[in-house]
Amino acid sequence: MSGASSPFISIIIPVYNGGLAFQNCLKSLFAHLPKTEEHLAEVIVVADGCTDGSDLIAEKFGATVLRTEAPRGPARARNIGARKARGEVLFFVDADVTVHNNTVDKVAQLFQTQSTLAAVIGSYDNEPGAPNFLSQYKNLFHHYTHQTSSEEASTFWGACGAMRRAIFWEVGGFDESYEKPSIEDIELGYRLRRKGYSIRLCKSLFVKHLKRWEPVSLLRAEFFYRALPWTELLLRQEQVNNDLNLNISTRISVILTFGLIFSTFLGILWTQAWFIAGAFALALLICNLPVYRFFQRQRGTWFMLKVIPWHWLYFAYCGLAYGLGNIRYFFKNDKSNSLVLSESDEEKAPV
Repeated sequence: MSGASSPFISIIIPVYNGGLAFQNCLKSLFAHLPKTEEHLAEVIVVADGCTDGSDLIAEKFGATVLRTEAPRGPARARNIGARKARGEVLFFVDADVTVHNNTVDKVAQLFQTQSTLAAVIGSYDNEPGAPNFLSQYKNLFHHYTHQTSSEEASTFWGACGAMRRAIFWEVGGFDESYEKPSIEDIELGYRLRRKGYSIRLCKSLFVKHLKRWEPVSLLRAEFFYRALPWTELLLRQEQVNNDLNLNISTRISVILTFGLIFSTFLGILWTQAWFIAGAFALALLICNLPVYRFFQRQRGTWFMLKVIPWHWLYFAYCGLAYGLGNIRYFFKNDKSNSLVLSESDEEKAPV
């Protein structure tokens, strides 16, 4: 397939009041768009109820701009952009990332040389845009996760992910019931895999994340918009893939974290429990030593030490979300079953 022509790439960006990060996203894209007839690309921006003029800025850059009256989330916005797209390949990019100089070209090359490739996802780079500790930690952790995961991915990624347009519509596009930035890309990836399509994680396909995370915004997004709905998605499909944030090490760490929490509280009543808590803490450190060595190499020892409590908090709220998600799923199913049984009894009742 090396002699195949390069596919036309439609770059689709959903945006809601994108601000300076969105302007930087557009600057990077238009600076690095393919310049030859061999490699063709278009940029489609879907202004999802914007009120800050992001749509006007995109028009000045030369993007095709589509507008919605009210924000309904990136899933719907991406589908709107995909309907307008002319390209054989849809390349979804978030409004708060910038691309590297070879990002778009690499997407085109991957689909040009690999005829069986249905979708590809990239990785955050190791130089996040926001300078504060929490943003550096979270975005570097994403980078580490991408760089250490299997290249045969089981999920899609909307921040930097491309897919053949025909396959995108064959599986139904993004699920628009997700009206907030959530796990709509993960859910799409699961549908792709169930259909037998391959998703490749290309570890050299980079974007830079510019988002600034603060404690409240991070915990709200991680817990309510990712962990809880992801748990319900896993329960619906009755399968847990050993990939990305669901690997064996993470699952073991969640169990160790709750063992540490329980034994720490138990230590108030029983002194010997402190030794058990110490054992759980040591096990957590050993289990996640590669992660902490990564942070030490990237940002030094003091940064690594600050990472550890946040990383353990991550395991705690993941475990809590998994527990609550199971409870919600059980009661939702129980209620649905009750309604079905009730309707069945009504049908059997004599007239």
